[in-house]
Amino acid sequence: MSATESTSPGVRLRPEIAALPPYRQGRPAPADGFKLSSNENPFDPLPSVRDAVAASAATINRYPDATALQLRETLADRFGVSADEVIVGAGSVSLLAAFIQAAAAPGDEVVYSWRSFEAYPGLVTVAGATSVQVPNRADHGHDLDAIAAAITERTRVVIVCTPNNPTGVIVGQAEFESFMAKVPSDRLVLLDEAYIEFVAPELLESGASVDGRTLLGRYPNLVILRTFSKAYGLAGLRVGYAIGPAPILDAARATITPLSVTAASTVGAIASLEPSAADELGARVRVIAERRDRVREALVAQGWGVPQAQGNFVWLPAGERTAEVAERLFEAGLVTRGFPPEGIRISIGEEESVDTLLAILDELVER
Repeated sequence: MSATESTSPGVRLRPEIAALPPYRQGRPAPADGFKLSSNENPFDPLPSVRDAVAASAATINRYPDATALQLRETLADRFGVSADEVIVGAGSVSLLAAFIQAAAAPGDEVVYSWRSFEAYPGLVTVAGATSVQVPNRADHGHDLDAIAAAITERTRVVIVCTPNNPTGVIVGQAEFESFMAKVPSDRLVLLDEAYIEFVAPELLESGASVDGRTLLGRYPNLVILRTFSKAYGLAGLRVGYAIGPAPILDAARATITPLSVTAASTVGAIASLEPSAADELGARVRVIAERRDRVREALVAQGWGVPQAQGNFVWLPAGERTAEVAERLFEAGLVTRGFPPEGIRISIGEEESVDTLLAILDELVER
């Protein structure tokens, strides 16, 4: 018998976890290609942020502040809440996990639109709860009436993602408020706003898009989640935050991995919130949004049914051709995120990627 063989039975694992596919990143881009698969910000870090992160290396022999108090206080001032109403985590996805684990147990249900953020099903399964997936509307947006109708006595958490990842469609202010009126006040609602900064300002100002910050303090069961990974360009630092009623956040704090937010993450986020950084970050977001709109308009003109896009990505509903189209883009040096058999999420990256992207998709569109 070899050293790697054993007659002992395998370790007993939870069957639903053993069957759960692990999260997998997209393929790396070739040296002369572009990574358009992870919704990353294509701009380099701001010099002020890079300097702050570098300076934090002098204290890496020490644990970080477990509560990220300075960052929470900075965010609290920004949103007009108390520091106790802010929680910081290793990306907003870790906070989603913490809230789901705090509220849902085996036998409970978590309701969300589908297709939406690919991590939702796994987070629910890990908590031991059951996913209830409500199909998107024909325009690839949330059907909030159907989501409200799917809430039962077993429901503990409802997730609304706007702009929806991966389809890019937003939820309106009035429709969200109408939805909240239908949700029992003892069911937790998580408003996932990871891409809110990319929404056109006029849509936020008019109420065509919901803005979670305008709802703070109005609902005892609502928590909004945001991140520094996208608009702020700090994906590699893994830092996100949530704002909501302190008792709900305290429950999440009890489930979250201690010391998961590093000192580098904290100082990088704080530096990104400095007034001196706001103009440059805002300019970068506007460039990405303009590029997104230009790409979408070109794809629609080609004949692709690309829905409204308000994140830093566009959704290509390629259907049964998803794998074929994604592979053809990869051969051209463009790594995208395919979700067979539904479609492809294409992040808005460097300007140099646009001509190749449009040329390949113009060849592949069915006319």
